[in-house]
Amino acid sequence: MIRLFQRLRSDERGAAVIELALAAPILATLVIGIVDISNAYSRKLSLEQAAQRAMEKIMQTTDDDTVDTTVTKDIEDAAGIPAASITMTTKLFCTSRSTGVVTQKSNFTDDCNGATEWESRYIEITAVDEFQPMFPIKFGANANGKYPIRVKVGMRTQ
Repeated sequence: MIRLFQRLRSDERGAAVIELALAAPILATLVIGIVDISNAYSRKLSLEQAAQRAMEKIMQTTDDDTVDTTVTKDIEDAAGIPAASITMTTKLFCTSRSTGVVTQKSNFTDDCNGATEWESRYIEITAVDEFQPMFPIKFGANANGKYPIRVKVGMRTQ
């Protein structure tokens, strides 16, 4: 019996299996984390691209719809998020040609005094979504275990 124990103790054939059993959970956790981060980044990029395409579309044409409707519909179709998650902000700034003082008009469709002011019109689109990781970890997540993704796209139109 003692000989059997001595022989088993000197046998090293199962060492690699034990080392793998110790290292496998750590490697699996790293791989799953990398996949989750990649999926979240991919979702953010698709949301950003949808907002950029909507911005380009309103610069080309808005067909029969308003600018707000065109933006909302285009982002909804491309990114698959509800209209309530999309906001569009418009701003009109008038800059005095003599003093350089900038004033913001309350209405985007107003006009500046062309003889004494320069016009600057801006459109900003904000889209918000949530990402659900494969294995929810509560670091920075909402109460429901999802992570918020927010994208802002802006452009000067005039």
